[in-house]
Amino acid sequence: MKIFALLIMLSFHQLLFGQDTLRALFIGNSYMGVNNLPQMVQDLSNSLGDVLIYDSNTPGGQTFQMHANNPVNYQKMAAQEWDYIILQGQSQEPSFPFAQVNSQTLPYALQLADSAKAIQPCSQVNYFMTWGRQNGDPQWDSINTFDKMNARLRDAYLRIADSADAAVSPVGVAWKYVRDNHPTINLYQQDGSHPSIEGSYLAACTFYTSLFHKSSLGSTYLPGIDPNTASILQQVASSIVLDSLSTWKLIHSDSTLQANASYSSIPGTSLLSFSATANQDANFTWYFPDMTTETGPIIGFEYNLSTYQVMLIAEGLCDTDTVLIEVNNPGAGFSELGSMQWKWINPGQIDVYSSSILEIQAIDLLGKALSTEREAIQNGTRLTFGPSTSFLRINTPNEATIIRVPYLLN
Repeated sequence: MKIFALLIMLSFHQLLFGQDTLRALFIGNSYMGVNNLPQMVQDLSNSLGDVLIYDSNTPGGQTFQMHANNPVNYQKMAAQEWDYIILQGQSQEPSFPFAQVNSQTLPYALQLADSAKAIQPCSQVNYFMTWGRQNGDPQWDSINTFDKMNARLRDAYLRIADSADAAVSPVGVAWKYVRDNHPTINLYQQDGSHPSIEGSYLAACTFYTSLFHKSSLGSTYLPGIDPNTASILQQVASSIVLDSLSTWKLIHSDSTLQANASYSSIPGTSLLSFSATANQDANFTWYFPDMTTETGPIIGFEYNLSTYQVMLIAEGLCDTDTVLIEVNNPGAGFSELGSMQWKWINPGQIDVYSSSILEIQAIDLLGKALSTEREAIQNGTRLTFGPSTSFLRINTPNEATIIRVPYLLN
């Protein structure tokens, strides 16, 4: 019955997946603090039926090095179990020369990420990709326009995230799209650096979609922004994130464990070899259609069915992942009992080979006989039965045979 319980559990999870509760810690500076970005993300989430529980530490001007040397950040990391720990450096520092970033930014960004993972092994680190200043930064030719500075910030945050095995919330990419396609929407305050309420709202929409993997379009949370502008910002943020989840390395909080399953023939035998891998340490359990279970990353299995499904459950420290694979084994042989042979053809279809079949019945779990279709084939009968069938009873003059129908076959 264990496999029934697992399938019920998975179905129940899918029903609940429409509403999420997430916990996020925001560590940044004034780009987060202005307009209280974490609170905006929470209000936006609430308006869409989701729940965000957050804490933050956003003293102005903080670089990654300053964050790394601030004990408050580590205290907040340890204060509760976080789904996400969000990190943001000083607005310009990732755009500086490559060597400078390598020595003054990257080591501390990685230190923070490593500490976050050590303190909260089940949390994800997410970097806040900031935006270029309105007119760039004149101190260096490579960032003296918005486009130049924004491009360097984008590349730097993606490189940092790749080095830290972390994700990115691509606020800067959404920012550029709005500037290029909706230039009448002002995202800046008068200093040309910090966000206006529209800029913070765009960031909030980007974070909502990055964390929950849902579109923010349709939110009724409008903090002093006209509905048309809000709708544009919602649409931009949602499409930028959802169209490129793999680019931003964004994984839903329920899917941090990602497993893969495969199979191959074992030469010289009738066995198949099944192999499982995952992106983190996990225990693997295999569920086969004859109710057999096996454990381990590599197992061998033999089943005389040409086409069937196998379920793999991978269990890690923080969550589980389920993989279903279709097995196509045209070399599968006949099953045999007494003077009778049979071979599964398709889900809901079996060929029974005997010259003297008196009766074939399909039976459900309660013993009730079900309707079937019979077709004569060479040396036997092809039986087609419905999805409620659990057993087949076959009578000949010399014997009566009960065949259990594999659950996943239906």
